[in-house]
Amino acid sequence: MLCGGVSTTGAGVFASPASPGEAAAPNGGAGSIGGWLAVGGAFAGPAQLASASKRTQFRIVIAEIVHSLVMGNSFGALFRITTFGESHGPGLGVVVDGCPARLAIDRAQIQAELDRRRPGQSRLVSQRKEADEVEILSGVLDGLTLGTPIAMLIRNADARSKDYEGIAQAYRPSHADYTYDAKYGIRAIAGGGRASARETAGRVAGGAIAQALLARAGVTIVAWVDEVGGLGAHVDAATVSRADVETNDLRCPDPAMAPRLIDRVEAARKDGDSVGGVIRAIARGVPAGWGAPVFDKLEADLAKAMLSIPAVKGFESGSGFAGTLLPGSAHNDPFYRRDDGSIGTKTNHSGGIQGGISNGEPITLRIAFKPTATIMRAQDTVDKDGNPAVLQPKGRHDPCVLPRAVPIVEAMFALVLADHMLRQNAVR
Repeated sequence: MLCGGVSTTGAGVFASPASPGEAAAPNGGAGSIGGWLAVGGAFAGPAQLASASKRTQFRIVIAEIVHSLVMGNSFGALFRITTFGESHGPGLGVVVDGCPARLAIDRAQIQAELDRRRPGQSRLVSQRKEADEVEILSGVLDGLTLGTPIAMLIRNADARSKDYEGIAQAYRPSHADYTYDAKYGIRAIAGGGRASARETAGRVAGGAIAQALLARAGVTIVAWVDEVGGLGAHVDAATVSRADVETNDLRCPDPAMAPRLIDRVEAARKDGDSVGGVIRAIARGVPAGWGAPVFDKLEADLAKAMLSIPAVKGFESGSGFAGTLLPGSAHNDPFYRRDDGSIGTKTNHSGGIQGGISNGEPITLRIAFKPTATIMRAQDTVDKDGNPAVLQPKGRHDPCVLPRAVPIVEAMFALVLADHMLRQNAVR
């Protein structure tokens, strides 16, 4: 895309020389005049963009500005995804842009991640029957990425739009029905459209590619259900594996507590209600130096990623809110020299991030999910005109979103880390 002397590509946004006589853009826009590039009211000329490092940094800045101008369907700066599709439309998907060339991609690996997210996989989740088979439409040849946009499609097969006829006028409590009407004046009623958690299928597909890229750098991510309805599990974050997580339908790797947590979900389902909880996640192998100061801090981007997931209401990095209970003398992470000569910390209250930049320790997160908004009980609400109404939901819904949210958390974690890895590679 070209706009006022700015060319956007899959790897970011590049400044391009302007033709004499091109008009400068007003403040807040992007334009060029006499070889100078104007972005957000600031100008950068050829001399300012002379060095490779300055060009790279400028490219990242421009990418972030352009990103802020789009309508919220894209995520990332250098490793970037754009998701599309509605819950009950023909299909959903994702375009991954900025993925380096010659990365080995196994469709089966992407499918395996989608299978962990899809509905109908156990009695604990929505019984909508979707195979969620991924079709790779572009960007991959003979199992290798081409460096061009990777488009993937997941077709809908089991939509039951008639189940949503009752919400055409009445707003579902704690859903996005009213807010979408307030913003757009129109909404996809069936299934909630873009507000549906089904949109996350595209994220998981894109996240699978990000995980493949990170694996090449020795980075692994594991997430698990750690708490349901106030009942907490006991999991050793340092040793927990994906295999441990997949031992039960809830994806809780604590064999003693998992049955009690499952019973909590089952009780809510039988009662026509729902329950929330907490997912924990850890990334191992992230080297020191990933991230950025001030507004693009690694944990700031991770917070945005997690809070963009449907039903997420809370985010913690490292010690999180519990850290407020400690004095600084107990909370500080003392540095030491490891046997291999590298620098580490004796504790990890910082959660692997200090000053918005990774310090080489494992990155740890906690993500809070509210109870599913749709419950199988009659609820008071209002119609589009504000008149009182009673809504009796129909359809197939998750009594608890946590089991299917685990791969979504891992995907968003991977997308942020892959993006910051490419940013670091561009700067160094």
